Amino acid sequence: MPLMQSDQPIADRARRFAVAPMMDWTTRDQRVFARCLTRRALLYTEMVTTGAILHGSPRERFLGYHDSEHPLALQLGGSDPVELAECAAIAESWGYDEINLNVGCPSDRVQNNLIGACLMGQPELVARCVAAMQSAVSIPVTVKCRIGIDDQDEDQDLTRFVEIVAAAGCRTFIVHARKAWLQGLSPKQNRDVPPLNYPRIHRLKQAFPELHIGSNGGLKTLEECREQLAYVDSVMIGREAYQNPWLLAGVDHAIFGEADAPRTRDDVMLAFRPYIRERLAAGVRLNHITRHILGLYSGCRGGRAFRRHLSENAHRDGAGIEVVDDALALVEAPASALAG
Repeated sequence: MPLMQSDQPIADRARRFAVAPMMDWTTRDQRVFARCLTRRALLYTEMVTTGAILHGSPRERFLGYHDSEHPLALQLGGSDPVELAECAAIAESWGYDEINLNVGCPSDRVQNNLIGACLMGQPELVARCVAAMQSAVSIPVTVKCRIGIDDQDEDQDLTRFVEIVAAAGCRTFIVHARKAWLQGLSPKQNRDVPPLNYPRIHRLKQAFPELHIGSNGGLKTLEECREQLAYVDSVMIGREAYQNPWLLAGVDHAIFGEADAPRTRDDVMLAFRPYIRERLAAGVRLNHITRHILGLYSGCRGGRAFRRHLSENAHRDGAGIEVVDDALALVEAPASALAG
């Protein structure tokens, strides 16, 4: 079923539910798999740095995607307005539906390159970056950030950050509900240790009713997403959508209100199978594809055997589609329908 026609950009219509950008996880193979589960959600690439796009070769390695992935956003990492504007224009020419600036990643490596969450301490620079990108493209330019960094006051400093960046023309902010501690916590710890503060995001929406404010961080169920949507404009799920991909099968109905017919996990694999063949024919190793589907049959009888068979065999030289078929044969019961 095609998306409803609207004067809104396609990314704006899809943003009500998005799958978060995640390094090493939201590759093109994962995104095509996700698209077999949800037609409506907005998908994001991994973060791609401006340096990779401007100086890496071939550019396909960093910007390539499958046509089925739309609506699709490119997340950029960088802090030079000129370079970001050039990369945004390149991304638009490649057909991306949105450009998102990473102002949330807390790793040391990106901090040293003035990328990610450290930019929350420099809202004027972020504003210049956003303005430069918007002047270069006609698609939406958005910002993904945290509620704060280090000793920043979550209310005062986040409000100031959004106020300054919005004045430069940014209309959409996706906010991770945890602070990022740039010193003392690892990137992994920054995903779990700082407490979640959804009310801070809700207050942000109240302060800026004219802006699109999205909530991200710690959401695990579609019911939790619906609860958030009573206060904010959109939700974004990361790790849970990756580790429990069947969750995405309920998005079009629960979040977008589509009256989907019940589907099964086997239907998803049937839809994904031609893509696996296509990628194998292009020389991609099977385990680079199947690592993203290991959680599909979680909770089903035979689900562990499915996961184990792929883990033990997909990496072997010459592994082909028959490895997937053999793994599917180990699922003992018919995959439960979406309505079940």
